[in-house]
Amino acid sequence: QVQLVEPGGGLVQIGGSLRLSCAASGLTFSAHRMGWFRRAPGKEREFVATINKSGRTTVYADSVKGRFTISKDNAENTVYLQMNNLKPEDTAVYYCAATRRTILSRSPSEYDYWGQGTQVTVSS
Repeated sequence: QVQLVEPGGGLVQIGGSLRLSCAASGLTFSAHRMGWFRRAPGKEREFVATINKSGRTTVYADSVKGRFTISKDNAENTVYLQMNNLKPEDTAVYYCAATRRTILSRSPSEYDYWGQGTQVTVSS
């Protein structure tokens, strides 16, 4: 059974930093591309970042480029999202996701497995 567990999240001040982690089990982690998505209140789930199977190639949404960094540790079966210079509009439930597909897609429909989500709130 595939599980993606995201223990991070929390409340952070504007301009602050937070690192999310997502621990995977029940799958061959190195054979999966990983992604982070988020859903703000009243909005649809949106793409944040994705990283390829080896961890060498990344793609970011324009709204987070230069502030967020996705990384992948195949030895620890974990994907991270380092978030810096956080803004109120970053407030959302953040989800990690996994797919065996190779193409770096931004579409949620391309992902096979999802975590339960973790709340990130950015406030003054």
